[in-house]
Amino acid sequence: MKILVAGGGGREHAICLALTKNANVELYSVMGKKNPGIAKIARETLIHAETDVPAVRAFAKEHNIQYAFIGPEAPLEAGLADALTKEGIGCVGPVKAAARIETDKGFCRELMNKHGIDGCPAYKLCKTPEEAAAFIRQYPGDLAVKPTGLTGGKGVKVMGEQVDREGAVEYAMTLKDQVIILEERLLGEEFTLMAFTDGKTLVPMPLVQDHKRAFEGDVGPNTGGMGSYSLEDHTFPFVTETDYARALSIMQATVNALAKEGSPYKGILYGQFMNTKTGPKVIEFNARFGDPEAMNVLTILNSDLFTIAEHIISGTLSAEDVSFEKKATVCKYLVPTGYPDKPHAGDVITPGPAENTILYYANVELENSVLKTLTSRTMAYVGVGAGLAEAEKYAEAACRNVTGNVRYRSDIGTETLFAKRIAHMKELRS
Repeated sequence: MKILVAGGGGREHAICLALTKNANVELYSVMGKKNPGIAKIARETLIHAETDVPAVRAFAKEHNIQYAFIGPEAPLEAGLADALTKEGIGCVGPVKAAARIETDKGFCRELMNKHGIDGCPAYKLCKTPEEAAAFIRQYPGDLAVKPTGLTGGKGVKVMGEQVDREGAVEYAMTLKDQVIILEERLLGEEFTLMAFTDGKTLVPMPLVQDHKRAFEGDVGPNTGGMGSYSLEDHTFPFVTETDYARALSIMQATVNALAKEGSPYKGILYGQFMNTKTGPKVIEFNARFGDPEAMNVLTILNSDLFTIAEHIISGTLSAEDVSFEKKATVCKYLVPTGYPDKPHAGDVITPGPAENTILYYANVELENSVLKTLTSRTMAYVGVGAGLAEAEKYAEAACRNVTGNVRYRSDIGTETLFAKRIAHMKELRS
């Protein structure tokens, strides 16, 4: 069974490893840069931009690919799923029109508003920087300032957190030739709920919490994600059963709305929620697995990912297709010196001993059996344990044993940081 995975990051390495647990799967890969972890297990690899739809389609046809799993958002926006589907290749990943829930934040908010979907924050779409600046100056509270297009998780500036009012105005003025979305600042605790969907049925995955800020203590600029964790019961103490049910119903309503709009959604739906005093609000939807969150959930996936993919594509997905180990996970990303502002490439890194962890390669180069940093997140360790403390202990030890000019956030998954999350939510709701 030939399956093509588009993308070459840590998320895609996790997807590839999960797929190849099925001995009947023959893996093919297309990626912009060679991921040594993927290259090692793929039958054939095309080192080429995943957004070059004609080239990817030609590669798929040449190798008689039957299925495709699209990892990143950029090829979804480029219409890769549309092109492969037309060739009779089943895709895990939505068509371009449905992927707009990620690639166009304005479309997402307008869809939620039109269909009366719960959890939509107050927002305003501005066609020019000047319009956005004027609104920011007269708005009485704090706002999140975002371009409506893709930003790799780094394009948001939040008043009262990263910038003051004038800083928000200055940032808005840099967003030329695009629609700007201004949203009420949401206060609470973030959580990620991802689900498999065949366009009708949603099957949820364990809750994960990501850490975007570059440095310990949740300070510094936003990144693509420095690490994440999940608990052995697949929930969080700061997300009640009611909160969880509401978040899942929001995701189901969104899938239903896209179907009504004539854009059935097949693949992975990622809901980024802020659990506020009054319940979960949607920060954003992503049209694919999160990175690093994919590594948490796929590491403990008991079920066959290829079978899940088949059932997504055929529209026959059910809850019985999906099960996860009752284990906690902690993912810690190693990043180059200077990341994210001035990352240094070309430094040699050497992994050391690692117990009860899985190593996922991301933006790293292998030359003559020597690993070297590139300019983005390098590789990640996922520790697995009976509880959070055990999983964090394994992930921390593995990261500490790596030598070279890389750093990581040692506080991710620690009991201290976790306790702060619980206390923060309790304070908000008291």
